Amino acid sequence: MNNIHIPPVVKNLLIINVIFFVASWVFKQQGIDLAEILGAHYFDSPKFGIWQPITYMFMHADITHIFFNMFGLFMFGGILESRWGTKRFINFYLITGLGALALQWGVQAFELYQVTGSVINHGNLPLDLLAMDRYNPQLFSEADSVKIASIYFGTMVGASGAVFGIMTAFAMLYPNVELYLMFIPIPVKAKYFIPVYIVIELFLGVARIQGDSIAHFAHLGGALIGFILVKLWKDKNTYYDYE
Repeated sequence: MNNIHIPPVVKNLLIINVIFFVASWVFKQQGIDLAEILGAHYFDSPKFGIWQPITYMFMHADITHIFFNMFGLFMFGGILESRWGTKRFINFYLITGLGALALQWGVQAFELYQVTGSVINHGNLPLDLLAMDRYNPQLFSEADSVKIASIYFGTMVGASGAVFGIMTAFAMLYPNVELYLMFIPIPVKAKYFIPVYIVIELFLGVARIQGDSIAHFAHLGGALIGFILVKLWKDKNTYYDYE
């Protein structure tokens, strides 16, 4: 039986993500929510920590979340690392993950500005009240209060932004590779499947379906930064040709 070769960065990322996931479960049994500490909060949130833009990438909400992210990292990341090398690949992974958070913050800042006229709290937001799921109707409506609370106290976790960046890069560099998907009985070329997936994410992000807690704009941020990086690196390196 042939051994499965996993490049070092992808292998270490898989291990680190699993360690974080197991640690989250262990700490949760003790009443400690690591996602509140290591997940990403809005940059003006009282819960924001300077380490969170990095650590949020290694936190996941549940087993399904981590499984699909790690599956995407394993399927596409190894090919890109073998092509780019370890240094370039880890840079790509981290930059797309940061870009994902940046776009999510940008969307949140825009939404906050629409409600309050500012992207930060100047002392006029009843954050203590909102933290207890209560609101003052003389200041903000219930809907606006819920929006402010979700921005300031919501948590973003997961490697999805970086994985979307990886998927985008794969579709650009290997557009004609056929992907066999669990829910589609026929092979689909990467140049068709991944752009369609991104368009769906854009629709879901704009639609704001009630009960949907997925950070779709973070996914789009990772895809966008991934696209930009591949274009920049292709222009500077002639061996980054499309296949």
